[in-house]
Amino acid sequence: MPLLAFFLASFAWNYGLGMTYVVVPLYAHSQGLSGVEIGTLFSLPVFAQVVFNLLGGAWTDRVGGRRIMLASCWLLAGGALELVFAHGFWMLFAGQLLLVLARATYWPATWALASELPGVRSVQLGRLNSTTNFGQIVGTASAGFILAAAGFTPSFLTLAAMGLAAYALGLASREPARKGADRERSVFAGYRELLRLRIMFYAMMCAYLSALPFSLAMSFYPLLLKDYGFGEQSSGLIIALRAVGAIGAGLLLARFVKSGPASLAPVIAGLSVALSVGLLPLINHAAPISVMMLVSGVGSSVMTLYFQITMSEISTQAQRGSALALGGFGWGLSHLSTPLAMGWFADRFSMASGFYVLGAFAVVWTMVIAVLRPWAFSRTANPGQR
Repeated sequence: MPLLAFFLASFAWNYGLGMTYVVVPLYAHSQGLSGVEIGTLFSLPVFAQVVFNLLGGAWTDRVGGRRIMLASCWLLAGGALELVFAHGFWMLFAGQLLLVLARATYWPATWALASELPGVRSVQLGRLNSTTNFGQIVGTASAGFILAAAGFTPSFLTLAAMGLAAYALGLASREPARKGADRERSVFAGYRELLRLRIMFYAMMCAYLSALPFSLAMSFYPLLLKDYGFGEQSSGLIIALRAVGAIGAGLLLARFVKSGPASLAPVIAGLSVALSVGLLPLINHAAPISVMMLVSGVGSSVMTLYFQITMSEISTQAQRGSALALGGFGWGLSHLSTPLAMGWFADRFSMASGFYVLGAFAVVWTMVIAVLRPWAFSRTANPGQR
């Protein structure tokens, strides 16, 4: 029962997160914000996310992931309620900031919890990723229908209710037994140890690329589809296909994703992400766009599993939250840079050109990851590697 409660809480939390992908950017667009303002709305709060992500990882090691996960549920609900009353850039910014802080604390806590569950680590992480993506599918798909039928206020109230439901379910979950925290040890000591390892920087590079479709899903995917004439319901369903691909990868491919210098997983996954992003605007038709969304979900999920497994294997239980928070740091950098870049290209050239440039950038990034594998996994460069 506690294990089921953990996965149900993850589903509920991510249902709410999935709703934000459609509702928040369209709400900002409905208030007349420019492309740069919308990009700033999604990028600027990420500065706070980077800080709180690292704090969340460090305190996960100190007090446990369950407490941090529960706190993130209140942040999610609070951000949704603030957006009910938000008008203008700065009020939207305040609500978005709360949602960003919710993500910053949620991910390292739940990743650390899943990495310590009994069973095969890659399988448990794959199940968690599939559960979270399934929640995002339902949330994203239903958001369009709720928005079309009832408007923005009921959509944000539904989002707040899912944050509270995740909290209630999380209370019934349990955390795996942990060794007592060393109160004399600095809460940030884990970072000093981990950042001596080359492999951590390599894993952060993988995390950055894995988050690229995620960054676009919560910012410019809905706007591209709106420009192409898709309604809210269609947009929600198409964007949800990214999470469908991620679910399939998490359930079917998790056992086959391995870490290490010989693994081709990050290269294949990176190219999948790059091509799906770069080719997305070429044809304004639901079928190829849907295929690209599925491919981006598969590639992103495999890359996410790869960096999660790598960081879990290199760290001890006492460092696990900090290690996975560094992965979240890579995610945060993607959430910071991607919307800003897209907003700039959308205002000065076209939204499609932004997708082409991001796709080309992702190809180059993948090639760098491929070249750096032997350097990153060298044991002489990673003293203390487990």
